[in-house]
Amino acid sequence: QLHLTMSEKNELTENLEMVQKELQEKESEMKREISEYKDRLLQAEKEHQDALTEANGKNEVEIEACQDKMNSLEHFINSQKLEIEHLKLNEEQLSNSLKEANQTLGELLKAKVR
Repeated sequence: QLHLTMSEKNELTENLEMVQKELQEKESEMKREISEYKDRLLQAEKEHQDALTEANGKNEVEIEACQDKMNSLEHFINSQKLEIEHLKLNEEQLSNSLKEANQTLGELLKAKVR
C-alpha cells in the first residue's frame, strides 16, 4: 500500500511539475505578448501625437496667413475710405466752384445785355 501511495505521489508530483512548467511557459508568452502590445500602443500614440503636432503647425501657419490677409484687407478698406472722403471733398469744392462760375457767368451775361 505504501509503495502504491508513493508511486501515486510521484506521479502526481510529476503531473504537478508539468502543469507548473506549462503555466510558466504560458505566463512568459503572455508577458511577451503584453510587452509587444504595449510597444505597438506606444508607437501608435507617438504617431498620433506627431500627426496632431504637424496638423497644429499647419493650422497655425494658415491662421497667420489669414490674419495677415485680413489685416491687409482692413488696411486697403481704410485707405479706400480715406480716398472716398477725399473725393467727396473735391466734389464739393468743384461743385462750389461751378456754382460761383455760373453765378459769375450769369452776372457777366446780364452786364453784357445792358
